[in-house]
Amino acid sequence: MRNQKPPFEISNQMIDYVAEIAELVGKLSAVSSLSTNPTLRRSNRIRTIHGSLAIEQNTLSLEQVTAVLNGKHVLAPPKDIAEVKNAYEIYERLDELDPFSMEDLLTAHGIMTRGLVEESGVFRTRPVGVVDSEGHVLHFGTLPQYVPGLVMELLDWAKTSEVHMLIRSCVFHYELELIHPFADGNGRVGRLWHTLLLSKWNPAFAWLPVESIIHDRQQEYYAAINTSNNAGESTVFIEFMLSAIKASLIDAISTSDKMSDGKMDKATLRWNKIQEYLKTHDYIMNADVRDLCGVSAATANRILATFTAERKLVKYFNSGHWVYRSITYGDKD
Repeated sequence: MRNQKPPFEISNQMIDYVAEIAELVGKLSAVSSLSTNPTLRRSNRIRTIHGSLAIEQNTLSLEQVTAVLNGKHVLAPPKDIAEVKNAYEIYERLDELDPFSMEDLLTAHGIMTRGLVEESGVFRTRPVGVVDSEGHVLHFGTLPQYVPGLVMELLDWAKTSEVHMLIRSCVFHYELELIHPFADGNGRVGRLWHTLLLSKWNPAFAWLPVESIIHDRQQEYYAAINTSNNAGESTVFIEFMLSAIKASLIDAISTSDKMSDGKMDKATLRWNKIQEYLKTHDYIMNADVRDLCGVSAATANRILATFTAERKLVKYFNSGHWVYRSITYGDKD
C-alpha cells in the first residue's frame, strides 16, 4: 500500500461490468424473494460458507456443511467442522460489522479462526511467504512490523475513496491478500470483507453466494491474483472479481425466475432438497424436512405423505421413529 490510492487502472471492461452489475442488482431486487425468504437466504449463506472454505481445502461437502449447521452429527475432521461453525457465526453477524474498522476486522478474524490457529484475532508476528498448491512462493507478505499501519491505510482508503464500491471492494480484497496480515485465514477474511463492503453498497450482497462462484472458478481466481502480483497492480484481479459478481447475480436471477414462473414449483424444489439430503443420509425424518424446507411439523408430514403416496419414498420404523428413504428397485408394493 501507498499513501495515495493502491495501484490499479480503471479499464473499459470494468466500467462495462459495473454498469451490467448495477442493472442486474436492480433486476434482482425486482424479481427476487431473497430479502424475504429465509429458506433461500439460508441456502445461499450455506453455499457462501461452503465455497469460501472449500477454496482453503476444507473437505466438507455442501450437504455436510448443511448438516453441521442443522446440528447433525457429521463424520469429518474436527478442524473442518469448527471452520464451518466459526464461518457461519461471523457471516450471521455481517450487519453488525463496520467495514472500515480495524477492530472489527480483528474481531472477525478471531471468530473465523477461533480454536484453530495460535494467532487468532491478532496480526501475525512472523514473516510469511505465500505459496501455491505446488509449494512455489507466489510472493512474500509484508514484514509484520508494517502490517498494522498498512491495514489502517487500506481501511482509510476504502472509506474515503470516491471510486465505485464495486471496484473499491475488489481492490480491498486484493490488497489485503497482498499484505497477508494474518498467520492464517487471510483468504477467508478477505472474501468475507469483500462481501461486507458490497453489502454496504447494496444489502442483497449479504445473501449472494459470490464465494461459491469463486470456488467454481478457483484456478482463475489464483491466476488473477498471480497476474496482478506480477504486474504490481490489481487491474486483472478486479476484472476477474467483477465477472464473478456478475455471474453470481445472473445465477440468483435465474433461480428466482424459475421459482416465480413455475418452472420449479414448490413441490419440485422440496423434492430436490430431499433427494440431495438422501444422497448423504440413509433416511430422512420429519425434523429434517422442517429444517430443509423451513416448514412446520404438520407441513413436513404432508410433504412426506405426498411423496410416499407418489412412490418416491418408502416409510418405515427405525429406533422409535418413522423415517423415509428413497424407493429402490427391490421395493415391492
